[in-house]
Amino acid sequence: MSYRIPSPPPSLEELAKRQQNVITASQLRARGVPARVVTEHCRRGGPWQRLLPRVYLLQSGEPTPEQRMWAALLYAAQNGREEGRREGAVITGTAALALYGFAAVPRLPAVTGVDVLVPRQRRLKDAGEVRIRRTERELVASSVHGLACAPVARAVADALREWTAEGAAPEFGEGVALPVRAVLREAVERPDIRCTVRELAAELTESGLAADLRVRAALDELLAAERDAVLERLGALVDEWLLPAPLTGPELRMRGGTYIAVPDLYWPKAGVAVEVDSDLRCVSEGEAAWVRGGQHRMEYLGVRLVHVSGVRLAAEPDAVGAELREAFRLGGTDVVELLVTER
Repeated sequence: MSYRIPSPPPSLEELAKRQQNVITASQLRARGVPARVVTEHCRRGGPWQRLLPRVYLLQSGEPTPEQRMWAALLYAAQNGREEGRREGAVITGTAALALYGFAAVPRLPAVTGVDVLVPRQRRLKDAGEVRIRRTERELVASSVHGLACAPVARAVADALREWTAEGAAPEFGEGVALPVRAVLREAVERPDIRCTVRELAAELTESGLAADLRVRAALDELLAAERDAVLERLGALVDEWLLPAPLTGPELRMRGGTYIAVPDLYWPKAGVAVEVDSDLRCVSEGEAAWVRGGQHRMEYLGVRLVHVSGVRLAAEPDAVGAELREAFRLGGTDVVELLVTER
């Protein structure tokens, strides 16, 4: 049997270097620094300074923007018992976006407030420029320059919640248009961030922000662009598998004029319809129910419906192509004669 010898905790010097000279009271106490020494060092003209309750900067002078972020995170994460731990808190909102390097938000030195996300049961108050935000969901952290930040989608949602609630974020100044569209677009288009439109849409819907007209308009643009890209790949796949060209987005109605649905692709003679990623066009539950209703009506009337996921299309194009060809071969079952209007 092998034993793993635990490594000793980092020294004060090592920890200070790791945390850019920002230290908590519990970390100092664990390293044998008496409280009276901390008090003496933090007197006017002393070598240290107190940044936040139980959080100290082991140097004089103005703290850097990164040191302010460290102080906010350590203040929210410290629990007074487990030395050196930073779990249980993540930076979110505008400060997190600035750390991620978003071009659409002010640079880090200009960010005046730091939102920190903590579990709902934590007993913490706002302090200085630190604003405590609570969540019932499990915290997920991404390391950005050594700091624990909320995932991009959550950080974007928290930033937008602050901006839209106030009408204009203080960081942008009065009369300056909120960069809602620019932030959402940057979140999904930057390759180093890897935030998908689905993740962003889910987070904005969960937070209730999709109901805001500015957010909804920007999100609709991204969803439409994503759907267009998936449909373009699907069209190329149809050609590759030598299937007849389908109608794109036709409106289906009964002979009496009753509306049925608008499938993404439709082969009238075969009675086969394709629906692509309904979550890319349905933000609200009402819209989702409307789309599901159309799908049920098509199936009830004998149309063979094929659901295609953009994720699966990218990962398994041959499997999707074979599925389409088989559906076209089988065709619909006793399809009711429908009025088809190309749009």
